[in-house]
Amino acid sequence: MAQYSLINEDTGAKLELPVKQGTLGPIGLDVGKVYAKEDVFTYDPGFTSTCSCESAITYIDGDAGVLLYRGYPVDQLAEHSSFIEVAYLILYGELPSPSALEEFEASISRHTMINEGVKRFFDGFYYDAHPMSMLTGVVGALSAFYHDTSNSKDAKQRDIFAHRMIAKIPTIAAAAYKKYFGQPFMYPQNNLDYCSNLLHMMFSVPAEPYEVDPIAAKALDVLFILHADHEQNASTSTVRMAGSTGTNPYAAISSGIAALWGPAHGGANEAVLKMLEEIGTPDKAPEFLQKVKDKVEGVRLMGFGHRVYKNFDPRATIIREHCHRVLKHLGKENDPQLELAMKLEEVALSDDYFKERKLYPNVDFYSGIIYKALGIPVNMFTPMFAIARTVGWVAHWSEMVSEPLKIARPRQVYMGADKRDYVTVDKR
Repeated sequence: MAQYSLINEDTGAKLELPVKQGTLGPIGLDVGKVYAKEDVFTYDPGFTSTCSCESAITYIDGDAGVLLYRGYPVDQLAEHSSFIEVAYLILYGELPSPSALEEFEASISRHTMINEGVKRFFDGFYYDAHPMSMLTGVVGALSAFYHDTSNSKDAKQRDIFAHRMIAKIPTIAAAAYKKYFGQPFMYPQNNLDYCSNLLHMMFSVPAEPYEVDPIAAKALDVLFILHADHEQNASTSTVRMAGSTGTNPYAAISSGIAALWGPAHGGANEAVLKMLEEIGTPDKAPEFLQKVKDKVEGVRLMGFGHRVYKNFDPRATIIREHCHRVLKHLGKENDPQLELAMKLEEVALSDDYFKERKLYPNVDFYSGIIYKALGIPVNMFTPMFAIARTVGWVAHWSEMVSEPLKIARPRQVYMGADKRDYVTVDKR
C-alpha cells in the first residue's frame, strides 16, 4: 500500500499515512491512526478537505465542472434517460435492462400510496406550516407504520425500503402542498410517470379534470435527474451520520430532509426568488449588480457560483435550455420577475467582473425560475429538491449499512475553560 510521510518538526518523528486511491480524483490520506500514534487530531472545519467514507455512487470534479453518476456524465443522462432509470442506476450501479426497468417502475408504482393513518398526521399541522416541516415530521413517522424493513443487513428489506421511500416522497410532498392551500388530498394515479403523477397530485382537484403538461413534466424530470445526488453534501452526510447509529432508515432520511431545509443548502433556490422580489423590476437590475460589485453590506447575488464548482455548474448548462423552453411554452417570457431573472443571467454571462470570478448562474438559479413558471410556490421549492435527492440519500444509506457499521464520531479542539473546582453558591 502506498504511504504518505509527515514529519513532526518538533521531534523529527516520521509518520506514515496509508494512501486511499479512488478511481478518479485526489488521493485520500488515512489519518485514522494519527491520534493513537501522535496524540493529535486533524483539524478541518466544515470537513472541506476530509473524506468521511468510500463511495461508488457519485463523482464530482468541481474545477472541471464534471458530475458523474456511477461513471455516467450527468449531461448524457439528462438528455437520454429518465429520472426513474437514473434512480435505478444510482441504487444498483448499472443501467437497467428493459425488463429490469419495467419491473422497477412497477414496484415504485405499487408503493405510491401512503397509509391512511399517515394522512391524518397532516391534520395536526397548523394551516401555514412550512411544507418542509411537514416532510420532516411525516417521513420520520413512517417508521411507525412500516416495520418490515427494519433489518438493514437484509438486502431484500433494504430494497423494499428504498422503493417505498422513493415512491412515497412525492405523495407526501403533494399532501403538504394541499394542506398549505386547504385543498383535498389527491390520490396518486399509477398509470402516470413519476413526475406527471406528482403534478397530478399537486394541481388536480376533484371538481374538474386535470391534464398534465408533458413539457412541464419533462422539465421536472430533468431537474430531478440533476438533483438526484451530489456526493457528500450536508444532507447526505447527515443521513450517513444518523444511519451510522443503526437508526430506523426513515429517521435517517428525515434527518436529511431537516438538513436540506437550510437556506445555505436546499433553500438556495428559495433565496433566488426572494432576491428577485427585493430587486423588483428589470430596470433595477444594473443598480443591484453594481451594489454586488461594490460589495455593499447585505447585498448578495443568489443563484450564482457554487461552493464545489469553481468553473461552471454542469447542471446549470443542462437546465438552462429547459428553462427557456418552459418559459416560451407557457408564454411567460414577459413575466416581470422572470424577465428580471433573464436580465441577471444576461449580465452575468457577459460582464467581465462575474466571468473572472466564475459567478455563473447555477442550477438553483434556473430551478427556481422553472418552479415559479410552473406555478409552484416558493415554499415548495425545497420539498421538490427533497423528492429528487431522496434517491441519493437512500442509495448512500444502503451503501453504508451493507458494510460493517462504524458510528460517526467527529472530534474537536476544545477552547473552553481549563479544569476548575466547584464553588458553592454562597461563595460566588
